[in-house]
Amino acid sequence: MTDATHLEASPPPKINQIGMADIFAALRAGWADFRKAPAFGFFFALFFVIGGIALFLELGVMGQSYWIIPVAFGFPFLAPFLAVGLYDVSRRIETGEKLDWAQILGVVVNQKDRQFPSIAMVLIMGFLFWIFVAHIVFMLFMGLQPMTNITSNWQDALLNRSGITMLAVGSAIGAVMAFVAFALTVCSLPMLLDREMDFISAMIHSFQAVLQNLVPMLAWGIIISALLIVGMVPFFLGLFVILPLLGHATWHLYRRVMSFES
Repeated sequence: MTDATHLEASPPPKINQIGMADIFAALRAGWADFRKAPAFGFFFALFFVIGGIALFLELGVMGQSYWIIPVAFGFPFLAPFLAVGLYDVSRRIETGEKLDWAQILGVVVNQKDRQFPSIAMVLIMGFLFWIFVAHIVFMLFMGLQPMTNITSNWQDALLNRSGITMLAVGSAIGAVMAFVAFALTVCSLPMLLDREMDFISAMIHSFQAVLQNLVPMLAWGIIISALLIVGMVPFFLGLFVILPLLGHATWHLYRRVMSFES
C-alpha cells in the first residue's frame, strides 16, 4: 500500500526460501525496469552523484580526501532509504500502473507521514556512528605516528604495520556494521512502501529473512558492495546506472522473499 491514509495493519509476511537463481532473476528484472523507465533512474541517482562529488571536493579542499574511504563504506546506511522512488517505479511497472512523475514523487513525499522518517533516523544514526568508529580506529592505530600528509604520501602513512592493521580492523568493523544495516533494511524499506507496518516489525522481518536465506543474501550484499564500489570509482558517475539497477532489483528480490496473504 502506498496510500498514507490507509491505516489498516498488514498481516506479518511469510518468509520464502530463495537461492542464487532468485538473485540473478532480481538483477535481470531490475535491469529491465531501468530500461523501461531510465529517466526515473537517472533522476533519483542524480542526488547521490551530486552529493558524492560535493563531498569529495569538500574533503579535498580540507585536505582530508582520505576520509572518502570510510564515508564510502558507510554508503549502505543511506542508499536503501533514498531508493524509495525506484521501488515505487518497479511496483507500478509490476502492477501495470501509469508511470506518472507527479504520482511517483507524491508517493515519495507522502512517506514522511508513514514509517520512513523513523527508519531513516535509524540509518542516519548508524551512518554517523560508523564515521565516529572510523575516527576512533584511526586514532588508536595512527594517533601516535609522526605527522604525515596521507593525501600526498599515503604509501608511507598506510603501508606499514600500524597502517595495515588499521585498514584491516576498520574494514572488519565496517563490514559487520554494513551487514547489520543491510539485514535490517534489504526487505524492510520496500515492505514499508508496499504495506502498512511499523518500522520495527519491518526491520525484524527483514533480519529474519536474511538469516533464513543467509548464503544468497550474503551474496546479494557482496554484489551490492562490489557494484557500488565500481560505480563510485569513476568520480561517482557510474552510480547513474548502478543505483537504479540495485534499487529496482531490490524491489524484485523483496517480492521473491516476502509473501503476504491476500
